Amino acid sequence: MAEVAGRQGAARRWSMRIAFLGIGLGVILFNLLPLETTPRRWAGPDLLLTLACVWTLRRPDYAPALAVGTLVFLADLMFQRPPGLMAALVVVGCEWLRARARTTREMNFLTEWAAAAAVMAGVLLGYRVALAIFLTPQPPLVLNLMQLVVSVAVYPLAAVFFGTFMGVRRISASHDELGRTA
Repeated sequence: MAEVAGRQGAARRWSMRIAFLGIGLGVILFNLLPLETTPRRWAGPDLLLTLACVWTLRRPDYAPALAVGTLVFLADLMFQRPPGLMAALVVVGCEWLRARARTTREMNFLTEWAAAAAVMAGVLLGYRVALAIFLTPQPPLVLNLMQLVVSVAVYPLAAVFFGTFMGVRRISASHDELGRTA
């Protein structure tokens, strides 16, 4: 009986990992679509970073570091950003969240939201500092700050959406990372 439950848990974990990659690829594709012909004066949320934060905080086993890094590295290439810079920052941020996932299980949603906001701000700051060190042209600070604020504001919506429709919910404190009773 335990063996069947173990196989079902492994199948669920792998299907959710594939879903994570599929949703991430969908976000990249959506961002590449030419929906406007004029430059925007506003910045939308970084949905890929929000996706990575939600899945890493709520179910760390569904978003392994290799999947997060590969997805964001592909986004770096597709969006013509310095290859690997954003990917490295997002992986470091997600690993920081993963290390704190056990403690955030016992806390309320505001603590989870604050941790995700801190990682998003750290990724933005690290990205801007790295670009400044190498004298690479950057978008205006206002656009980056606008993107950060909108990404932080979208986090609760993403958490509710993925929790309701995809089953990416926080594991209770009495369960381990794989959802088994500890």
